[in-house]
Amino acid sequence: MANGVIRYWAAAKAAAGVAEEPYAAATVAEALENACAVRDAEFRRVLARSSFLLDGAPVGTRPHAAVPLTEGGVLEVLPPFAGG
Repeated sequence: MANGVIRYWAAAKAAAGVAEEPYAAATVAEALENACAVRDAEFRRVLARSSFLLDGAPVGTRPHAAVPLTEGGVLEVLPPFAGG
């Protein structure tokens, strides 16, 4: 198990109600499930549409359960947004 921070951006921040929070989890899937456990269905919908960066690198299409978290790492949640 690793400890780090989840950072939420734009709609994810609004749905989470916080800009960031700590994680204590082994994988991206576990950290996101822990975050979902204390929030409503809208938060889960935002996550389903989001992209994720782990320590600045895209998680991409890898299964979240197969992506290990790092000690002191940063998992960023980036919902889709318009603009450029």
